[in-house]
Amino acid sequence: MTVDQEVIPDRDEAEPVSTATVVAYAVVGALLFGWFLFGWLVLQQGFIDSVGEAAGTGFALLLIVAIIGSVRRSRR
Repeated sequence: MTVDQEVIPDRDEAEPVSTATVVAYAVVGALLFGWFLFGWLVLQQGFIDSVGEAAGTGFALLLIVAIIGSVRRSRR
C-alpha cells in the first residue's frame, strides 16, 4: 500500500513578521519587566504578587491583541 502524495496538501507559507511587530513585542516585554520590578522593589509587594501582576497584565495585553487581530481579519 502506498500513500498518494497528491492527497496531502502543500503547507501554506506563513506571512513574515514585520520588524515593527518584533520591536513592539520587545518594548512590551521590557515594560512588563519594568512593571514587575516597580511592584517588587518600589511598592515592596511580595515577589509572587509582582510576578502575578505582571503576568496578568501580559495576558490582558495578549487578549486585547487577539481581539483586535480577529476584528481586523473579519473585515478583510
